[in-house]
Formats: sequence, C-alpha cells, structure tokens
Amino acid sequence: MNSLKINRITVPIILLFITIGTVTPQIVTPWFTSGDKSRLLEQQPTVNFVPKSAATSVIVTVDQATTYQTMDGFGYCMTEGSAEVISSLNASQQAVLLNELFNPSTGLGISVLRISIGASDLSSTNYSYDDTPADEALANFSLTGPDLTYLIPILQKVLAINPTLKIVATPWSPPRWMKTNNAWVGGSLNTFYYAAYAAYFVKYIDAMKALGISIWAITPQNEPENPNNNPSMSMTSSEETNFINNNLGPALANGGHSNVRIIAYDHNCDDTAYPIYVCNNSSYVDGAAFHLYAGNISALSTVKNATNKNIYFTEQYTGSTGSFSGDLGWHLQNVIIGASNNWSKTSIEWNLATDPAFGPHTSGGCSTCQGAITINSSTSYSRNVAYYIIGQISKFVPSGAVRIYGSSSNSNFYASAFKNPDGTIAVVTYNNLNSSQIVKMVWNAQSFLYSVPALSAATFIWSTAPNALPEIQSSRISISPNPGHSFVTLKLQDHELNFTSISFITPEGKTAMSQSILTESEENTINVSGLAPGIYLIKVSGPKESIYVRFIKQ
Repeated sequence: MNSLKINRITVPIILLFITIGTVTPQIVTPWFTSGDKSRLLEQQPTVNFVPKSAATSVIVTVDQATTYQTMDGFGYCMTEGSAEVISSLNASQQAVLLNELFNPSTGLGISVLRISIGASDLSSTNYSYDDTPADEALANFSLTGPDLTYLIPILQKVLAINPTLKIVATPWSPPRWMKTNNAWVGGSLNTFYYAAYAAYFVKYIDAMKALGISIWAITPQNEPENPNNNPSMSMTSSEETNFINNNLGPALANGGHSNVRIIAYDHNCDDTAYPIYVCNNSSYVDGAAFHLYAGNISALSTVKNATNKNIYFTEQYTGSTGSFSGDLGWHLQNVIIGASNNWSKTSIEWNLATDPAFGPHTSGGCSTCQGAITINSSTSYSRNVAYYIIGQISKFVPSGAVRIYGSSSNSNFYASAFKNPDGTIAVVTYNNLNSSQIVKMVWNAQSFLYSVPALSAATFIWSTAPNALPEIQSSRISISPNPGHSFVTLKLQDHELNFTSISFITPEGKTAMSQSILTESEENTINVSGLAPGIYLIKVSGPKESIYVRFIKQ
C-alpha cells in the first residue's frame, strides 16, 4: 500500500489523508457506466485532490488555462417516430420520461435536439408540408399532419422543461414536386424551384416560431451523398453552395432569420472536400456537420483547420444487433470524446425513442435503429445504450461549457475535459482496456487516484472554487488511523491546556459529528465509521481555545 508521511505520522493514502497547513483539496465526484452494466450512470464514492499521489500507467492531465471551442450541447434526434411513440405514454409517465431526459437539474440535461423538416426514414410515413404539385407560391404550406399531431406537442412540453434547448432542423427531402425525379427517394433539387425551396425553409421557421419553437440551426440536406434512403436527395457541394448563396442565405436574412445558423454538409467523415468547399465559398455558412458511418473522426479537425469555421457532430446510430459494451466503447471514443477533441460543438446520437420492434419507420427506412429509449407500453419504458452514451456527458457538461486541455498518457484510455459556466470542471473518460486502471488525474499541481473498471466510462466532476474551510496552522495535535480505518487516534502534543471535545465540520460549516474527549489524556480513539467520505475540519476544543486540523476521509 502506498503511504504518505505528514507531521511524522504515516497515513495510508488510499483511505485517509490528513494535512496541517494551507492545502485546500477539492472534492471530486465520479460517475460510472460499465460495459458489463454493473454500473449505469451511477455516482461513486468521492475522492479528494492531494499534493502528491503515486505514479500510475495512466495519467490524465487537465489544464483549464488552455481553452478550445465553446460547447453547444449534447442530445438526440427526435424523429417524428420518436415523438409518436413517446405520445403513446400516459400523461404521468410521459412527464416522468421527459423530465428524466431534459431537466437540467434532475435529469440528463439534454441541451440540443435534431429534428427533421418533413419526414425522415424514422417517420411512420412520407410527407412534406406542401404536397400540392407546382405550388411555387406555397399557398398550401401547412404543418398539419404527423408533426402537428405528434412532434410539435412533445417539443412544446420539452421546451417548458428546458427553454434554452437548441433545435437543429434538417430535411431528408423537399416536396417531391421540387425534385428532378418527382420521388421521395433520390433525385436532386430542380433549379427552377431553388427560390421556392428557400421560401419553404422560411415558412417552416416562421410556423414553428408561431408555436413557440425556435429553430437554432438548419442544414440544407441530410446526407447529401446518400440517394438511397427513404426519403433522400442528392446534392453536390456546388449545388449546396449555390442554393445557400443565391437563395437560402438571402431568404433567411430577408425573412428576419439571419440568427439561424446554416450548417453545411451533414454527412460522413470520409469526404472532407465537400464541407471545405461549401464553408470556404459561402459567407452564410456557419460551419459543417458530420456523421461517422464512414471515415475517421479526425476529419472534423481537418475541416476546422481548412476553414476556421464551426464543427458539429449531428448523427450516429446504435443498432439492434450491437452489444451494450461494444457500442458504449465505440461511441464514447468517437462520438463523445473523439468529436469533442476534434472541435465539435455538439454530439448528437440518432433516434431518441422507438417501439419494441424498432419502429416506426418508412418503407425501406432503418429497421434496426435502436432508440435511446424503448417505449414498451403506455406505462413502461426502458433505457438503452445510447441513453448512457449521451448521459455520460450531457448530465455534467451543459451548453456554454468550454473544452479545456485534457490529455491522457495512454492511447487506450480516452479523455476530454471541460470547464462549465458554474466553474466546475468535468472530465469524461473511457477505459478501452480489458482490465481496470488506476488513473492519476492531475490538475493545478494536485492529483488523485481512482480505479476505472475495464471497458467503462467515468466522468469526474469538481469545483474550481477554493475550499470553504479556513486556513490552519497547528502542530499541537495529530491524528492517525487505526487498523480497519473505522477509528482514528487523536494525540495531543500540548498538555498545558485541557481539551474536552472534538468536532468534525463540513466545508459548509455544518457539524457532522461531535463527541467529548478525556481531559488531559494523551490519546483518544475516535469512531469515524459514521462519517461519509469527504473533507472535514477537525476542531479540538478546550475551555480557553480551539485548535484545528484538516481531515479527509476516503
């Protein structure tokens, strides 16, 4: 067992650390999700930073002085199908689920949602908001249909829980009559209808705003290089650039929506030329969005470096044929930690909710896409791996957090670090090794050790504020643990004064435990088995004065 010598008393560091002086260690709270499901977003015993800790094979170094992108949020795609199955829950159970997902204080704190403009492949049917052929003036535009029936009421309830939620809206296809093949699958946007399609976006944003739903960002086309989904549409980089520059960008600006971000591409990491071209040839474009069904997550940095525009990760699915452990690990490495470390301002998983048969979906749409939530009945739902993938970060890193320097010494132990608006630091990690690892977390010339299980995610949270306990200068008492560590021995070095009581005080100033001690006794044995792990100020009092030491129970 490693040990640390302080004031001539040897104390086992893993269980107990005593210090006298001006050290103000921070309390760290870990949360684990294990690949074997033994821990599912479960809070672990706290630990404290200390001036020194033992060397380990995995060292994560955090430096809040080095900053990168500001995060916009983490969440899911709320497809029309998601809203439809969530709507099948009874009112009380639906309220429980939505609070569990979106409440920033008590739930996962989901801070961004991606929705489809019209149908996606995980809608129960194909539809647009104007299916009247050649309606160039969009006289028949209306949200009436599946969105108004299912999606919009759920979104309104979500926004009542979290009014700051950011919504990204993406079309899988325009109305069929605007396309060269007049079909839901494939084809391209007919140049004759470029202006009408731009007006379609404006009408959509206006109609949603009238219902209390603000669209934060749009992408012109989901997966523009995939013409095989139902629905879908092809759009080349030059076509997307021309549509944005000549139609969509001006239409949004003239319609009073210049604050709505236009995000290019929205497809796989195997093509960086497409997003670079659009970003570098359009002043309207805020940045580029990515999926990872092909390519490498490092593509995000390639595009960031070539364009100096914002980067977003907007979709990745978990499938019915995958394993919990395998999906947890791959997505933590790539979608959560990998995307964040490559400049992404968002990490969005695919479908939020499905029924037990992985529906609804269109004919030919994804039949194996597993929702983060499965709605089993009107009174029952279950949580799947994507729930924990996003929850491992969304619960601890809100919108407005800034990514800071976080580096791991081991290539199989992944880490990304953030400083939150409230001053707390969150470090999201994933242990991709087949054995548990003792991790040494280093921050501000302090460190702590923690064992992270094999194939597991761990998020560590601590405050950057100084500890509330007062400064301490005393060498007249010392404390050491007894075997078993449920007791400590108090030794008085000064017998000129009579000390009659001992108290354990929390950083908030509350007395957690207090008891009498023997007058003029050299040693007193104190039972501390009832104390929760954490930092305490020990106050040893007598009739004339009190003296103090700082005490950390682990």
